[in-house]
Amino acid sequence: MNNTIRMPVTIMRGGTSKGVYLLETDLPEDKDAWEPLLLRLMGSPDKKQIDGLGGSQSVTSKVAIVKKSDRPDADVDYTFAQVSVDKPLVSYKGNCGNISSGVGPFAIEKGLVEAKDGQTSVRIFNTNTGKIIISDVQTPGGEVAYEGGFAIAGVPGTASPIRLKFVQPAGTLGNGLLPTGHAVDTLEVPGFGPVQVSIVDAANPLVFVKAKDLGLTGKELPDELNADQGKLDLLEAVRGLAAVKLGLIEDYTRSAWDTPGIPKMTFVGEAEDYVTVDGKEIKKESIDLLSRMMSMQKAHPSYAMTGAMCTAAAAVVPGSVVQQVLNPNVDTQFIRIGHAGGVLECGVDFKENGEVPVIDDTFGFRTANLIMEGTATIRL
Repeated sequence: MNNTIRMPVTIMRGGTSKGVYLLETDLPEDKDAWEPLLLRLMGSPDKKQIDGLGGSQSVTSKVAIVKKSDRPDADVDYTFAQVSVDKPLVSYKGNCGNISSGVGPFAIEKGLVEAKDGQTSVRIFNTNTGKIIISDVQTPGGEVAYEGGFAIAGVPGTASPIRLKFVQPAGTLGNGLLPTGHAVDTLEVPGFGPVQVSIVDAANPLVFVKAKDLGLTGKELPDELNADQGKLDLLEAVRGLAAVKLGLIEDYTRSAWDTPGIPKMTFVGEAEDYVTVDGKEIKKESIDLLSRMMSMQKAHPSYAMTGAMCTAAAAVVPGSVVQQVLNPNVDTQFIRIGHAGGVLECGVDFKENGEVPVIDDTFGFRTANLIMEGTATIRL
């Protein structure tokens, strides 16, 4: 006999992602029951997610689970769930910075945090990474402001800015900023050959490779890349080998199943003129590097916020792949990443410490929008 659950849900855009935001108190106490429930909620596995709230892309198949925190250094605890579109899989490995940008407004809307007149700082403990994120939300008159004049690449129009600061973001896997102990590692890719990479862990672990080393330019657009199965397979092989290097899996060919979300695959190049998905021309003088990210084995349509945080951290690692392609005159308080959707600006506060800098925090600006509040009917 089918079990029908009616659950309060909020749909929000967070940065360049969209997801379902839930109060943990509305979920079963048994966390083993979460996966089948979230799969049905989002309509997975199905490429169209036609029978759920998912939007058929990795960036629109995300869930934020929030509760009031018992920690002295946090106001709320936030668990991120990446719900696979086409696989019966929910991954809690790693965090999503874009979805994180909706957590502060959501917490205020649900009364978990009392809003101040003007601006409210929400201290968020991300359970996936064990890290604190401080979200500065505009709250004139004690209410969340969604409208404003701030624009981010990959989102139409403007909205109110939300500043996100990732405090001491290094070492989400417990092995520091450089979890392999090296700024550069060489991976032997079967059927391709050796590839130099930098595996950096800040906000989320990323594996960086030079675009040209994989026969890419760094200017590829998502549809172009997604249509090239050979390149997708190569990128996933590199990511899988990095996952093995990190000790996340033993067989790199299982990466899409066993660790689909981390490390995040990223390829970079020196600043050049390029054209965005919207046909806008970006001049090389307005960026400090080219970068493209992958998300759940497909090209990310813009850029992950945690990816930007890790890119900012990698930029100050001596000899890293990112530093090798970076504008030598870069202002590390204002790093401009040229991605498929446009330009993302971010920064890093750090202390030089020989080969491995100490990352105090990384930061950037996002926006969010409350789209819907209602009740979802979930038939298990």
